[in-house]
Amino acid sequence: MTNLKSAPTIEVQDLVFGYPEQKPVLRGISFTLHPGERVALLGLTGAGKSTLLENLIGLKMPQSGEIRVQGKKLEEATLSQARRQIGFCFQDANDQLFMPTILEDVTFGPRNYGVPPGVARDRALSLLDEFGLVEFANRSAHELSGGQRRLAALAAILALEPAILILDEPTNGLDPSWRRHLAKVLSQLPIEVILIASHNLNWIGKTTQRALVLADGQIQVDRQTEDLLKDKSTLEYYNLPPDW
Repeated sequence: MTNLKSAPTIEVQDLVFGYPEQKPVLRGISFTLHPGERVALLGLTGAGKSTLLENLIGLKMPQSGEIRVQGKKLEEATLSQARRQIGFCFQDANDQLFMPTILEDVTFGPRNYGVPPGVARDRALSLLDEFGLVEFANRSAHELSGGQRRLAALAAILALEPAILILDEPTNGLDPSWRRHLAKVLSQLPIEVILIASHNLNWIGKTTQRALVLADGQIQVDRQTEDLLKDKSTLEYYNLPPDW
C-alpha cells in the first residue's frame, strides 16, 4: 500500500515524448510511485506503455518534462546511477539471456559491477534455487521453456539487487501454472516499487494494488486495481474488456 509519508521512489511530471516527424506518443504524463507500491500500467497495444517504461530507465529521453528516481532527476549525469536502482525486464526474455549458460547470465550483471565472482555465483545459485531453476544452471536459455526463461531473466535482474522493478508484459507466452508461479515470486520480493505493464487483467488483479490506464498519450485513470476491475464500464470504455 502507498505510504504517503515516504519520499516518492519515482516521480514523473509533464512527460512528453514523440518519435521524429510523428505526433507525441506521450503527452503530459504525470504520476508518482511510493515505496511499497505494486502498480499496473494498462492500455491497448500501441498506447505507449513500452515507450513510457523505456523513458523511465533512460533508453528513450523525453522532449520535455521530468523524471526523478529516488529524488534525483533522470539525465545524462545520473543515468548510470538510476539504472543501478532499476531492474527492467523486456517483453522478450531472450533479449536479456545471451550467455552460454543461465548461471553465467545471472552472474554477468553483478560481476560487471565489480561483485567478486564467488559472491556473484552464490547470489545467482540462491536466486535460481528460489525460482526452481537451479538444476538448469548449466543449460543455455534455448533449452528452457518460455516460463523458465522468463524467471531466469528475472533472476538476472534481481541479482543486481535493484530497488525498483519494471516488467513489460511479463506473462506473455506463459501458461497458467507459470503465471501463478511468477505471481508468487513477485509477492515475496523485497523490492521497493514494482511497475508492471500487462494486458492480463486477471493476473494483474492478483499482483498489484494500484492501476494506471494509458490512453491517447495520457494517464486517464489512476485507481485501486480491485476497484477498477469491478468497474466494467470504465474498462470497456478504454477497450480493456475483463473477460477476454
